[in-house]
Amino acid sequence: MKTTSGGSAVKSGYYISRASWEIVPVRHDGERLPGAAADHYVKVPLAVVFTVMPVLGGLMVVFLPFIGLALVAQQLAKPLAGLFHRSAQDLAATVTPGWAPGAAHFTGKSSEEGRVGANDRLDRLAREIDERRRTGKR
Repeated sequence: MKTTSGGSAVKSGYYISRASWEIVPVRHDGERLPGAAADHYVKVPLAVVFTVMPVLGGLMVVFLPFIGLALVAQQLAKPLAGLFHRSAQDLAATVTPGWAPGAAHFTGKSSEEGRVGANDRLDRLAREIDERRRTGKR
């Protein structure tokens, strides 16, 4: 099947849009198809148009009530889903531990064997920095 882009000049006949399934009649040779160049159309014979149009119309009549019910259900479900989402966020905020910036849990400890722990090393380093600042050494 040969596809034609929207906005192209075509011969007279019936063209169906591949994106929206809309059948576009072209009355005179040289008329342009509607839409942009990204829209694609396929020329269909008149016999196909006479069989496809009633089928598409029948499908619309059958599925239109279901589409309406689905849209109503979607609009009713949005506030309910928002309520559950909000309560789930509140629950998660109460269950999660508080954030403690600057808390260090891997600093080490002094052992009984006389090894120097991380806190002692940090205190010694702080004293050395203070001494160097006072004396002006680098």
